[in-house]
Amino acid sequence: MARNTSGRGQRDLKVKVKTARGRKLSSTRWLERQLNDPYVKRAQAEGYRGRAAFKILELDDKYRFLVPGARVVDLGCAPGGWLQVAVKRVNALGEKQGKRVGTVLGVDLQEVEHVPGAEVHQLDFMEDDADEKVKGWLGGRADVVMSDMAAASSGHKQTDHLRIIALCETAAHFAFDVLEPGGTFVAKVLAGGAEGDLQKLLKQKFEKVANVKPPASRSDSSEKFVVATGFRG
Repeated sequence: MARNTSGRGQRDLKVKVKTARGRKLSSTRWLERQLNDPYVKRAQAEGYRGRAAFKILELDDKYRFLVPGARVVDLGCAPGGWLQVAVKRVNALGEKQGKRVGTVLGVDLQEVEHVPGAEVHQLDFMEDDADEKVKGWLGGRADVVMSDMAAASSGHKQTDHLRIIALCETAAHFAFDVLEPGGTFVAKVLAGGAEGDLQKLLKQKFEKVANVKPPASRSDSSEKFVVATGFRG
């Protein structure tokens, strides 16, 4: 059961959650954090499918890779928040008069609810012919490959770190196969000490490589994002 507590004035109410019988303390803390998270509230108010939408918004505000007319591939696109952002920014629905119309393609292992303006396919991007399928659906190469994927948590921090670095490296190699020269690769990683090889690889393939923790990324999370721009081809 939740109750609101506040002082006088116009401050936001903070929701406190009591631990129900049978519910773990960690679940209670997660629920309380969700209920009090301003990005969760913004996502609900603005119609995004999750708070993660603001991470790609903030990254694009800084690096400007989701431009009208761009062809974008979102790996592991569920639940679709990044697709929603990309559709608006690349003008996939043609709502910005006089601007080029972009293409947004999402792939995921699971079915994803339709996102207006995006084309979504159920696909394992690690399949041998996945890159050719994606280029066929796009009608050419991509300008942006982005990924907010994370491997299933094992509960062991270093194991999870190694898993997501491996996943990110695989996504990077996929990007090498589908990106246009000059393209951009954006992916989530977890800090933990094994990023060196990934950084070295990306610096060989891109003009610039930045490591960023956007404001929407929780301060207590070890996640950060790599933004590699200027693909050398």
